[in-house]
Amino acid sequence: MPIGTIKRITGFALLGLVLLASVLTGHAQEKRPVVYVAPIDGIIDLGLAPFVKRVLEEAEQAGATAVVLDINTFGGRVDAAVQIRDALLASRVRTIAFVNKRAISAGALIALASEKIVMTDGATIGAATPVQLGQPGEKAEPVGEKTVSYVRKEFRATAETRKRPPLIAEAMVDADVVIPGLIEKGKLLTLTTEEALEHKLIDFRADTIESALQQLGLVAPEIRSASANWAESVVRFLTHPVVSSLLITIAMLGIILEMRTPGFGVPGGLGITSLALFFWGHWLVQLAGWEEVLIGVAGVLLLLLEVLVIPGFGVAGVLGIAAIIASLVLSLVGPGFTTAVVLAAAGRVVLSLAFALVASLVLLRFLPRLPFGRRLILSRGLAATDGYASAPESDVQWLGKTGRASSPLRPAGIADIEGRRVDVVSDGEHIDAGELIKVALVDGNRVVVRHIADTHPKE
Repeated sequence: MPIGTIKRITGFALLGLVLLASVLTGHAQEKRPVVYVAPIDGIIDLGLAPFVKRVLEEAEQAGATAVVLDINTFGGRVDAAVQIRDALLASRVRTIAFVNKRAISAGALIALASEKIVMTDGATIGAATPVQLGQPGEKAEPVGEKTVSYVRKEFRATAETRKRPPLIAEAMVDADVVIPGLIEKGKLLTLTTEEALEHKLIDFRADTIESALQQLGLVAPEIRSASANWAESVVRFLTHPVVSSLLITIAMLGIILEMRTPGFGVPGGLGITSLALFFWGHWLVQLAGWEEVLIGVAGVLLLLLEVLVIPGFGVAGVLGIAAIIASLVLSLVGPGFTTAVVLAAAGRVVLSLAFALVASLVLLRFLPRLPFGRRLILSRGLAATDGYASAPESDVQWLGKTGRASSPLRPAGIADIEGRRVDVVSDGEHIDAGELIKVALVDGNRVVVRHIADTHPKE
């Protein structure tokens, strides 16, 4: 065989080997396991549930091998944790709870709902009894037996689904559950990493997520860190307990100030905007529905009717405020709420209203003294010296003087006071011409007189 032919054959063979190696390498790279990592930290609120659901859906669509929940939380809303728990149990993607450094209260339920639980050294899990938040500065109060029973069974059902000790899960919620050698009556169960391993609540320990994945057989995975998008971040911000209470306070403050200012201006706009942000955030997390929104809109319309159309403050104003408060309370409670939850939500709304009332009193006192405040707040009185009354000097001089009615006062008419004809109005009673009168009040351009029939004048 000629040397040239041998060289060509050798070259083709080498090229084929290179192409084969390239294909095999690319195929191996494509087979790298994909793992999504989602942080579960801070307060567990209803804005967190849509984020976790989205990550699980994206991981499934991307063909990911697993989703790791990086948990470090003291807990939060039970209804939010239940939503996340349901999403984890229904997920087709393998889920791993990496507890670093704590999964307390609602965080424990999320961990139990994952297929695998891994804890770092020094981590804790448990202490999940539901509580009712008190006033600022006061400690939380325990809820009723009905709520405790519901949460206890949620924990037990979750543990049974994932083949974990159900009694241990119940003991995290109910202090009446007794486990000999582990927890006595009257104490809530919280486990350290060592204790959780000993009682087979978790699978193993690991210092890092990479180490945990390696122990699970996921070598050199492609880790994709998930984070909340801007919409989810905004929703979590708006539904945060402190922020939502602040929005209620600003809304109430704006409404109160609007009722004390002429026309419709900045306070009313600020109040309506705060209400809109509150309802929008709670709408997205499925707390507020059409009913709550319509009740709130009806309340705002009644208040606008009271401010812009009906003089004074009456039935429309009272109904408007009641409707707004009712819609706010209903938007703070989730499905399956109890009386204790409703009372806690009502307490938050009432407390926000009290702050708004105090702030409005302060603002109404000091705003008129500021240059921009004079444009917003009506002064208590319109001084005659500022041109708000006709002939102020000549009118004020009649205060306390006596005279006689020159014409019948029904109630307006003419009186003769010290030889001068003065336009007057009686204080409500009919006064005949010629009867003795006395000037009781000068109010702007009105000279108010009283009838003096004898030596005992009416004061």
